[in-house]
This record gives sequence, C-alpha cells and structure tokens, in this order.
Amino acid sequence: MMTVSPKGSRKPPPPAPLQTQSFRKSRPSIVGPDTPEPPFPVLLEGTVQHGFGRGSKDLGCPTANLPEESLPDMVATVEPGVYYGYAQVPPGQGNETKLRPEDHQVWPMVMSLGWNPFYKNERMTAEVHIMHKFPDDFYGHQMKVVVLGYIRPELDYTSREALIEDIETDKKVALTSLARPGYQTYTSHTFFRSR
Repeated sequence: MMTVSPKGSRKPPPPAPLQTQSFRKSRPSIVGPDTPEPPFPVLLEGTVQHGFGRGSKDLGCPTANLPEESLPDMVATVEPGVYYGYAQVPPGQGNETKLRPEDHQVWPMVMSLGWNPFYKNERMTAEVHIMHKFPDDFYGHQMKVVVLGYIRPELDYTSREALIEDIETDKKVALTSLARPGYQTYTSHTFFRSR
C-alpha cells in the first residue's frame, strides 16, 4: 500500500510496533524535560477538516483534524506518534457558531500524527484532541496548535479496548507533563494571540 505524504512524495506507511501489556505497564506518568527542547515548539495552523468520524463514535475521544497542507513542518521534524501541547479555536470572523467565549481559550491537547495502523489509514493525519468539552463541532474553523513534546510512538493494537486504554493514558500523561511551569507559559504564546 502506498500513501502520499504531506510533502507530496509517495512512500509506504512505516510498520508500527504492536502495543503490548508490558509496554502499557511501563508507561511513565510524565514525559519530556522540564521545558520544551528543540524541535519543540512546533506551530501548526489550519482549517478543521472532517475526518473519519471515529474519534467520538468509536473511541469516545473527539478529534479535530488538521489539513495535510498544514503538516509539512511537523512531518519534516518528528516521527509519527502521540504528542502533547496546547490548542485553540480562535473566534471566527463572521462564522456562525454555537461555541461560547470560553471555547476560544487555549486548552491542553494531545495529537496523534501518523497512519493509525489499527484502522489501516492510507494517508497520514494529524488528529488533535482538545481537552475541553465543546458544545458543538467546529468544522471549518481555524485551529492553532503548539506542539511541545512527545508522548509515545505510533502503535498498532489487537483490540479497540487496548487503544482506548492507551488514549486515556495519553491524556493523563499530557496533563501531568503540561502542569510544569516551563510548559504553562505557552498558554500565552504570541501565536495564539496573532490573527
């Protein structure tokens, strides 16, 4: 199976290791140094796209997908995997929305960058889960993402339940890692204030 990367080159998705019980038991509760180190932060921005519809329905974890054209800097810098940082859906210009003022704040996020081998995707995606309960979807809105660190590699799974368990752990690890002062300063990053 061949896929087109965001850079436009054709390459097969890399094989992902299979998640195991021993991996699950050995996961740390906090990752990364006390402040982000290169290549982080990585800044991403784009219009939220319709994805596969699996996040909310299948996994209980709604995601907002970034368009492929917003990914080349990230893909050139890091490997597929799960990352943490902050995201914002800024107030739109003239967009009709059911979002409330608090929904436009900067919130913690986890992001899966890769081919989602459990679902056998044929193209690379960046799926962002913002850790905030939105009253409605926000397809077509701009989203800004500051990626600050790496949680784990992209994995394949033998069951949906094992995938869901790892997603829940990813969220906890992200929140714990972002609680450090060196990361909290990024909630007021100039990227989130620029239009």
